[in-house]
Amino acid sequence: MKHRLEYLLLRCFVELLAAMPRAVARQVGAGIGWIAYRIVPRLRAVGQQNLAMAFPEKTGAEREEILRQTYRNLGYQIAEFCHMPQYGHKTVEKFIRYEGFENFSRALARGKGVFVLTGHLGAWELSSFYHSLMGNPMDIVIRRLDNPLVDDFVNGIRCEHGNRVLHKDDFARGLIASMRAGRTVGVLMDTNMTPPQGVFVPFFGVPACTASGVPRIAERTGAAVLPGFLLWEKSERRYVLHFGEELDLVKTGDSEADALTNTAMFTAVLEKYIRAYPEQWLWMHRRWKTRPEGEKGIYQR
Repeated sequence: MKHRLEYLLLRCFVELLAAMPRAVARQVGAGIGWIAYRIVPRLRAVGQQNLAMAFPEKTGAEREEILRQTYRNLGYQIAEFCHMPQYGHKTVEKFIRYEGFENFSRALARGKGVFVLTGHLGAWELSSFYHSLMGNPMDIVIRRLDNPLVDDFVNGIRCEHGNRVLHKDDFARGLIASMRAGRTVGVLMDTNMTPPQGVFVPFFGVPACTASGVPRIAERTGAAVLPGFLLWEKSERRYVLHFGEELDLVKTGDSEADALTNTAMFTAVLEKYIRAYPEQWLWMHRRWKTRPEGEKGIYQR
């Protein structure tokens, strides 16, 4: 009964925002973000702490403005997700374009699979949806939602144009199969992990436990790895799906050392993009929760 109620409430909410013009829905989403910023102090405190670690050179007021814009951006993404089932080619070409698509096309043509290195930056849900809508379906690695009805509903929207879901509880086998089939896989590599799946690498100068599976599998399969982010460009008033150049993996023959080096490289790439668009990253995530052995925790429990 609880699952059915949650599902019905979500469907009503999605259909309500979907019935609004996109511009209006985005403003409603921004309002939801503003409310969340005000009424959920625990998450706001996490964001403030993360920003203080990442940008110690900025003033408190500057960091707080970044956090407010983060919540607004999250509200925009809620609205975009609700509207995604209505989007077609003529619709999205008005507010989304590619940049660096040739980097992706060249990597895909090798036939050994492509890892799109990405994170909770910009419009990550819209990113894979847009890419599939434009004829480039991909596999996306996600965690199952606790409510199976909601999980099926959300994944139905994500996969409307050929995307496939790889669940984290069996993602290693799925990733290898996808690479061998020459498919594209989007991986969010900016979430907190725990050993042994994660290794500690610098992220904004602070050790962060980071998934090392992608560099290991890329080395094993010969898959290409390149950054991909759908970012809001203020000067254009639209989203741009940026594909960077393919990353050169370090291959010395020492698999553990290479995995650590390449994980650090991927994380540095993520940090570079986040520094360029700080208001579009999800600062409310406890990214540095797992600490090296013997080190005190960063966040209050």
